[in-house]
Parts: sequence; C-alpha cells; structure tokens
Amino acid sequence: MKPAELEQVRRLLCRLQDAIGQSVRAAQVRGSRRMSRVSAITSADTIYAIDKVSEATVLAWFANNWPRPWSVELVMEGIGEDGAVTFPRGTPVAQTRYKCIIDPIDGTRGLMYDKRSAWSLAALAPQRGAKTDLRDIQVAVMTELPVSKQGLADQLSVVRGRRVTAERIDLKTHRRTKFAPRPSRATGVAHGFASFAKFFPPGKAWLAAKEEALWHQLGAGLEIFDDQYLSSGGQLYELLMGHDRFVADLRPLAFAQLRVRSALACHPYDICTALIAQELGCCVTAPDGQPLRAPLDTTSPVAWVGYANPALARRIGPKLRKLLKL
Repeated sequence: MKPAELEQVRRLLCRLQDAIGQSVRAAQVRGSRRMSRVSAITSADTIYAIDKVSEATVLAWFANNWPRPWSVELVMEGIGEDGAVTFPRGTPVAQTRYKCIIDPIDGTRGLMYDKRSAWSLAALAPQRGAKTDLRDIQVAVMTELPVSKQGLADQLSVVRGRRVTAERIDLKTHRRTKFAPRPSRATGVAHGFASFAKFFPPGKAWLAAKEEALWHQLGAGLEIFDDQYLSSGGQLYELLMGHDRFVADLRPLAFAQLRVRSALACHPYDICTALIAQELGCCVTAPDGQPLRAPLDTTSPVAWVGYANPALARRIGPKLRKLLKL
C-alpha cells in the first residue's frame, strides 16, 4: 500500500464518519425514545434502532464514494449475515484488495439515552482473507458522536508509522481546529483514573475481585478513580487524551473461567482503532503483554489492556499477568 494511497484512505474514512455523525444527529433531533428500541439480536451484539440509521448511512456512503479500483470487503455488525459485503458490489472477497472493519456507533447504549458520547470507529488492512487480523491494520479513524446538547466533536485518525491527526469540529459552523492529544506521563495510578470494564452482571464479581487484588499488590492506596466508559473507543480516547492511566477489559477471561456464554464482550470492531493510541505512545496489548491478535470479524471476543505509557506498562503489567496466571 503506497503512502499516498493510505493517506487518501484516511481522509475517506474521516468523511465517512462525518456522514455517520450527520445521520446520527438527525436521528437525535427526531427523538431519543425511538433510537433505544431493539431492532435485532445477532451473534455479535444487540442492534438498536439508532444502529440501523448508521448502517444505512455506511452502505450508501460506500456505494457512492469508495473508489472503484480499491475493491474492499466491508466488515460490520448487522450486515453480511447471509454473505460477504464488498464494494464494488458483487466483487468476490478473494479479489478484494482491502478489508475495512467498522463499528458505526461504539457506545450505542450511552448515546441512545443521551447520556454520553459514543464513537464511530473504522480501520483498514490489506486483504489476507481469514488471516487478516488486528496487527495488519494500516489506517484507523475514530470520530466522536456527542450527546444532543454538545456543540463540539473530536476526530482522530492515523496512518501506521505517521503522526496522528486530531481535529475538534464545531458542529454548528463545521470549522475544524487541530489539537494535540497527550497521554498521561504518570508512573502510578494513585489519584488518577484506572478501571476494569465490568459493565454487565456476567463476570462482574470475578472482575472486581481481580481489580481489588491488583491495586492491593501495587500498594496503590484508596484514591483510584473508577470511570467505566461503556465504549471501547471511548476508553481508548480517555487513555490517549491523558484522562485515564489504565484500562483493562478482561471480560473474555472471566467468561471462560466461569463458563459463561455471553456476547457481551469487546470484539475486533470495538478495538480496531487501538493503533491511534499506540502511535501516541500508549501501550495497548493483550493481557499477557503480547500484541493484540484477533481476526477482523464481528464475533471474536477480545481481552485487552491499555496503559497510558510504557512506564505504567512495566509497573502494572507483570503483576497483572501474575495475578491472571498468564
């Protein structure tokens, strides 16, 4: 993939997410009650009415804007249940050049009740069929989908090995202002935000016990602030902006240990923009400290850990791995 081509892909995915944001804001104007209705339950997740709005936008945008020579397979929850979705339409997957994984709205549950921003996530990798995984991602883009009373939204994007582009968008004037994200440089978690993801009842007690044991082993004291952002993209944003120092989403480990069958876990499309945080100096890894590995699909469970900087990874990582017996 040539650098100029990757840069153009980055810009295209930014424009895609601009379109998603516009459609979501239009739905917000029509009323949040309708957005919270359950539309479908799939093997990937529960699909709400607001998700259906964004899905239609994505499919229409690709049909009208994606360059025809850059054949692509689109991976997104709620589509492709009966077969692959490719652009140009009808292109055999084996003949596509790229695989694009998208979560149009990550954090649906918070946004549909107008509680907290959600995030639109997208990433692109060269097509390697079923072998294509998170390590292959070359371009990543994430755009804030704010609550109805909010007038600004952040958009961050990157091409692997290059500087992150970060812009704050005025939703009324559409004016864009560049800003510089800066992860925390703290070497400990005391008096800072550090959280384990335990959003739903399954596995919550197991996860809370591991969390408490980790803080005890670190001697971190009582002043550790817990803020569970119900969005993997949102968690990455808090990490790369310097708001959070540590995030652990170990739900797949808890489910396996407890023999719980649940789709309420992080999936590859939820964590596909980890590259942005990594290019800013954050450490985002599997719980065992290895690079994240998962196929670019909508069903594989992904356990992950995010550290704001390498010093925190060195301090917390070994104790976490010992605690988890990894």
